[in-house]
Amino acid sequence: MFILGLVASTFGAIVGLGGGVVIVPALLLLGPSMLGMDIDTALAVGVSLGALVFTSFTSTLTFVKERKADLRSALFFSLSSGPMSLLGASLTSLFHPEVFRRAFGFFMLFMVILLLFRNRIKPYQGKWRYVRTYTDVDGIKQAYGYNALPALLVGGAVGLIAGLLGIGGGILLIPTMLLLFRFPPHIASATSMAVIFISALFGSGMHLIRGEWDWMLVLSLAPGSLLGGWIGARISRRIGSVLLIRIMCGTLLLFALRMII
Repeated sequence: MFILGLVASTFGAIVGLGGGVVIVPALLLLGPSMLGMDIDTALAVGVSLGALVFTSFTSTLTFVKERKADLRSALFFSLSSGPMSLLGASLTSLFHPEVFRRAFGFFMLFMVILLLFRNRIKPYQGKWRYVRTYTDVDGIKQAYGYNALPALLVGGAVGLIAGLLGIGGGILLIPTMLLLFRFPPHIASATSMAVIFISALFGSGMHLIRGEWDWMLVLSLAPGSLLGGWIGARISRRIGSVLLIRIMCGTLLLFALRMII
């Protein structure tokens, strides 16, 4: 469980996805052989969100120290992602997720195609009401931004996905930040982890209240998640933007196929 938390959180923090895309299927598939118990979807999602709290906490702190996490934007997205994660968590045990997972898998494939061909796609030329700037290591300023309604809608969808599937929501937030709001890749991954922290906190709380929780599983994942969140954030800063985009695309493609198959 320590190794599972370490691997999932390290990989998740590098690309800003959180790690739940690894933890949830691992618990469902390996529960009987690794733990000697059958783990249903609701419990796996609750435990995954509990582990994501630790992962996103340490990675966000690291990104904040490196001045890569846009906390103001993260808090704005969280205005809707937090409450919607409560709704998603409350629906997990009532909603059979297989159809949703496959549909979302095909949606992820579409997002991968957009990311791969983003240089050939004409970027959004409109002016955002809330504009932010970021200066990279070469001194080049990059502008990005968003309007209130699109940001709140995206944040709500991210929270719903996080609470329902326990996978953090970064698989939707990252492509949207890159393609629609024009976030720089490193800012997008760092800010995504801050949004995931709020969503995981709300969602895991709801699963705890509903009894879809196991303290031993969460606490056994926590040390690896804490360490992995820090390691992943440290590795992320050493990766160039082009390579980071490629890693994101490979990750999204892998888990899209996993959800579909």
